[in-house]
Amino acid sequence: MSPTTEPPSAGPAGADRPALRADCGSCFGLCCVALPFAASADFAIGKDAGEPCRHLRSDFRCGIHARLRERGFSGCTVYDCFGAGQKVSQFTFEGRDWRRHPGTAAEMFAVFPVVRHLHELLWYLTEALTLPAARPVHGALRQALHETERLTLGSAAELRELDLAAHRAQVNQLLLRTSDLVRARIPGRKKNRRGADLIGADLRGADLRGANLRGARLIAADLERADLTSADLIGADLRDADLSGADLRGAVFLTQDRLNAARGDAATRLPPALTRPAHW
Repeated sequence: MSPTTEPPSAGPAGADRPALRADCGSCFGLCCVALPFAASADFAIGKDAGEPCRHLRSDFRCGIHARLRERGFSGCTVYDCFGAGQKVSQFTFEGRDWRRHPGTAAEMFAVFPVVRHLHELLWYLTEALTLPAARPVHGALRQALHETERLTLGSAAELRELDLAAHRAQVNQLLLRTSDLVRARIPGRKKNRRGADLIGADLRGADLRGANLRGARLIAADLERADLTSADLIGADLRDADLSGADLRGAVFLTQDRLNAARGDAATRLPPALTRPAHW
């Protein structure tokens, strides 16, 4: 992608959403610099925001990429920028990296999380537009998608001044309506566990079809062979959850980073837009 060329649209026609998938080769290692992390089970060391990870090479590649998990950096293998890294690097800052142009560093690192949030919204909106059940709100979803894409194309100054919380709230209303329409197609009473504390819960073989699991804390939950068809999983914390043999087909608003944080196997059935994590 040319630094001065508008990036491709993340519209509904692109079912594989290429503009919303990370292209690390076109990024200036922003997730390895801009974001802080604390020493924990996910990161062998801690660092401050704006401090380059000690393993970031001069070419912006990770020096231990093939050994991240064995070196104690499983958190890096889970993270997904939804394509924000290359957008900020090649479009917002027109290919000027923070090493050769240190004057861009502070602003670039501040803008990156904003664009990452916007790209995550683009992922959800694009998914919603592929759902036949959401047809009654497709017009409003399409408008929201175009407006969100327009915001990602703003200048660094415009992005820093953006009221991200307000925009997210507007989009969320449409995503809630989409969820209601999709889950309504599942017959019978659906479980509402929105925001529930399900840490370590035994949900083996559970019927969670059409369930509302928005923001549910499912850390280390046992979801082996659970049926999550058409369940709303937006914001659900699936860290170390066991999804072995679970059916996630048709689950709405499940993202690759949430899936990467879980455990599964070859029998786990996934939505078509997501890929089976390599560490399964």
